[in-house]
Amino acid sequence: MLLMERIYSSQYYTFFQSDKERCFYIDLGQKLVRLSFCQLLALRQKVWSINIEEHFNNDANPHGFEILSLCNKEHLFILNTLEILDLKELLTGAFFLLDIAAQTPLISSRT
Repeated sequence: MLLMERIYSSQYYTFFQSDKERCFYIDLGQKLVRLSFCQLLALRQKVWSINIEEHFNNDANPHGFEILSLCNKEHLFILNTLEILDLKELLTGAFFLLDIAAQTPLISSRT
């Protein structure tokens, strides 16, 4: 059984962290994807490099879909414009909360 802590949820996706396994998980609805920190950074870079404006340009992207491969092409997803925007929101929120958690000092109870 996986012990995961939910970090952030968006409309379509949920981001989890597993301290025991020292990894992250993203529930993309149809699949739960396990990511190392390096893979998570690569995913963030990939998602942020997607030009959303092209989704509204019939010449550049007539169907409004994006093909996203994760973890060295181990996973392949076809996402529409709303799903891409939601994934951007998920990653932004998750990284924001992870950064806050990293900067928050541990409170030790002294008795």
